[in-house]
Amino acid sequence: MATLQSSISLPCDGKLDYLPEYFSANHADKLLTRLTDILAWKQETLSIMGRQIITPRMVCWYGDDEAVYRYSGVDHIPLPWTEELQDIRKSLRQSHHHHFNSVLGNLYRNGQDSMGWHADKESQLGKNPVIASLSLGATRQFRLKHNKSGQTVNIELEHGSLLIMSGSLQHHWRHCLPKTRRPVQQRINLTFRSILSSSK
Repeated sequence: MATLQSSISLPCDGKLDYLPEYFSANHADKLLTRLTDILAWKQETLSIMGRQIITPRMVCWYGDDEAVYRYSGVDHIPLPWTEELQDIRKSLRQSHHHHFNSVLGNLYRNGQDSMGWHADKESQLGKNPVIASLSLGATRQFRLKHNKSGQTVNIELEHGSLLIMSGSLQHHWRHCLPKTRRPVQQRINLTFRSILSSSK
């Protein structure tokens, strides 16, 4: 696990930290193979602006029992943690001193799988959510766009890298992972989150 962390300069409104080699290439290779095989990947249908959209990627949701996450009209009931996901969560807690109770997995099978523009600012995530995004597999471009100024930031997310989004970022910026015409292999992205229970 890498200890060197670099902050990515944003023009305003939020914080990004990027570790290009959070996990070694060898460890990241093993995780990619293992998680591709064992996680309960499925393709979802979401309600976006009144339209039913089939997600252009495979997804899964794991976490503590109370970490039920609702977005785009779908309730995501967490599956029990796997040993591999638990180990990653422990590593994140040790390196960043933040307790995550859930993780959203995205499997991008090729360059045509993507994630549209959005912000992770549901009330269940708290006022200023901390989201830890681990990338495994093919390098893909991650884009951010400021809601008011239109300024953009592009980051190439590499195999074994970790991106931390925090502060007020989700309130002022949207982000996406666009399609690419380049021939690319599959990629897994794990975004660790802290979901507030409905009783809070």
